[in-house]
Amino acid sequence: MAKSGSLIAIVIGTKAELIKCMPLMIELQNQKRKYLFIHTGQHSLKNACEEFGIKRPDYVLSVAPEKNTKFWSKINKNSLSWFLGMIFKIRKVVNKTSPDYVVYHGDTMSTAAAAIGSSKALNPNKTWSSVHLEAGLRSGSLFEPFPEEISRKISDRFSDILLAVSDFTEHNLRREQKNRKKKIIQTGNTIVDSALITYNNAKKEYKKEKNKYALINVHRHENLRDIGRMRKIIGIVRGIGIRAIWPVHDNTAKFLRDYGLMKEIEKNKNIEMTPLKNYKNFIFLLANSEYLIADGGSIQEESLVFGKPCIILRKKTERPEGLGSGINFLTGLNVSRTKALIKDIEGGKLKFRGFENPYGKKGLSKNIIKILDGI
Repeated sequence: MAKSGSLIAIVIGTKAELIKCMPLMIELQNQKRKYLFIHTGQHSLKNACEEFGIKRPDYVLSVAPEKNTKFWSKINKNSLSWFLGMIFKIRKVVNKTSPDYVVYHGDTMSTAAAAIGSSKALNPNKTWSSVHLEAGLRSGSLFEPFPEEISRKISDRFSDILLAVSDFTEHNLRREQKNRKKKIIQTGNTIVDSALITYNNAKKEYKKEKNKYALINVHRHENLRDIGRMRKIIGIVRGIGIRAIWPVHDNTAKFLRDYGLMKEIEKNKNIEMTPLKNYKNFIFLLANSEYLIADGGSIQEESLVFGKPCIILRKKTERPEGLGSGINFLTGLNVSRTKALIKDIEGGKLKFRGFENPYGKKGLSKNIIKILDGI
């Protein structure tokens, strides 16, 4: 049994992982506890640590890219070589530092590398437990989203402790892991704490927009790589009748230019394309928007935190909890139906009932640390 005050190593590759691990790190810092921050270098974190009030990484395992993503929506020889090398770099650091827990979040290449690198398969005499935070998400398709669905399955397979975010994810894990000795614990989703902490800080810095607006976010690989899908997405966003703010990812802008679709966006004068926002600014915009149009995963969860309708530009989602809330809508990329939905939302024809967030309430990150200390 681990003692209270156990040493936790947190492996992070992307800014999205940092955002969701941030409440745990802040809580550990508030408790004046030592913890290890291992950065794989998959994304550039640049000023993110200062932005979130957490320490800089103790270990950086590869040179972070200048752009916001290392692999530009591609799974190729370079990315696979990086992944395989990262497994053994993580293994080396964990063996050197001997923490009580190795914690990693989500569904990226860094997540899978951390799960394998810290696993019993590569460390038969290990003394630590490998912990997958946000375990059990499933869309039911290996290619929606790709490669995240594969990474989730790998991470859950190689982990010792699986922290589920909801009834749905716990059910998935108990069904899949029934013949394996795993600890499965439903903890809720740390995004609840991340979003609320960030919004409270953002209110001190930003002012609300005077006019109503929608917020757009598009970056999923399976959409960007398919010109037919991107044409449908542009058809949908051109149906927006109010002002729309679209912070554009580097790779999204690249594909829009390559496909010749930028000029289509410019036909709708309501759409304001901006550089990518930092998380604090983005959450402030999200919390004060009328509705969201997005293809990401975390934004579906954030929409529930702030009670904002979210139009999901996908055919499948690994986060069906939001669909049951009545404010998340899976479009299947049906242009006419989605434009009608936008019109109804803007016209006030849809009435959104109150709901209890399936991902939990404020303060759950503190409980996660208590759970680990008590195992």
